[in-house]
Amino acid sequence: MAVKAVQVVMRGEGKISKLAADLKRYARIEKIAGGSLEDSRVLNGVMVNKDVVHPGMKRRIKNPRILLLDCPLEYKKGESKTDVEMTKASDKSGLLQEEINEVALMCSYIIKWKPDVVCTEKGVSDLAQHFLMKHNISILRRLRKTDNNRVARVSGAKIVNRPAEIQESDIGKECGLFDISKIGDDYYSYFTECKEPKACTILLRGGSKDVLNEMERNFHDAIGVARNLYKDPKLLPGGGAIEMEISYRLQQKAKNIEGIEQLPYKACKFIKILSDFFIVAYAFEIIPRTLADNCGVNVIKIVTALR
Repeated sequence: MAVKAVQVVMRGEGKISKLAADLKRYARIEKIAGGSLEDSRVLNGVMVNKDVVHPGMKRRIKNPRILLLDCPLEYKKGESKTDVEMTKASDKSGLLQEEINEVALMCSYIIKWKPDVVCTEKGVSDLAQHFLMKHNISILRRLRKTDNNRVARVSGAKIVNRPAEIQESDIGKECGLFDISKIGDDYYSYFTECKEPKACTILLRGGSKDVLNEMERNFHDAIGVARNLYKDPKLLPGGGAIEMEISYRLQQKAKNIEGIEQLPYKACKFIKILSDFFIVAYAFEIIPRTLADNCGVNVIKIVTALR
C-alpha cells in the first residue's frame, strides 16, 4: 500500500526532491473504526468526509464533470456597518429581490457550463441549492483547502475564484466515478476510477481507535521507506547477510593467494575456540550464527547453506 501511494504521488510532479512534501500534501490517511486490517486499501482517487447539501441531489454519477470553487454561493454580507432607510413595504421586497437576483446570477454562470458536481470551500445558501438542484447538480460545501487541492489533482479541475470567470478548461473530466456511501455514522464522498490520479487516500480500517493510531504510525514508517527507495533505489540486506558475504569473500580471496600474503585474508594467527581452530574470516559469521541459534534451527546446516 505504501509503495502504491508513493507511485501515485510521484506521477504528479516526477521530482524526487519534492516527494516528501507532496506525500504529506497528496497522500492523506483516513482512519475509520470498524472492519479489519484486510479492508484497508489505497483508493484510486480521493475520499472526503462530506455529503451532498440536499437529500434530493444525486449521490452516484459516472464520469462526472467537476467544478471546484473557493468562493461562497450566497449573498455576500456587507463588510462594514450598513444602514438602509425603508419608507414603504415595497422597499424591503426590493432589497430581498436584489439578493435573489445576485444568487441567481452566480448560479447561472455555473449552470452554463453544465457541471455534475460542484465543490466549494465556503457556504451555499438554500436558494443556490434550489437553483442548482433543478439542473441535477450535486453540491459539496465547506471542503477543506487541502481536500479541494487533492480533488483538483485527481480530476484535472482548476479551482476557480469567481463564478463569472469559469471556463471549459476549469472543469475536471478525469474522474471516472463520484459516489457517496455511509460508513458507520458518517457519509463519505469518493472521487475514484480516475485515469491518472496524482493524489490518493489511504483508507485504514481497524477494530478500535488505538489499533488505527498504531496502524497509522506504522504506515508512516512504511511510506518513508518507500519514498527513500524511490529517492535512492538501493537496498542493504540485514539479518547478518553483509557479515556472511564478507566472511565468504575473505575465504575465497585467501584460496587464490599463496605464501605469507595469505595471512591478512585468513588470519594473523589461529584462535582457539571450543577446541576448534577458526580463522578470522569466520568471526564475521557470528551474527548469522547467533540469529540462527535464537530461532531454534540447526545452526550448522543453516550457516553451511548460507556459505
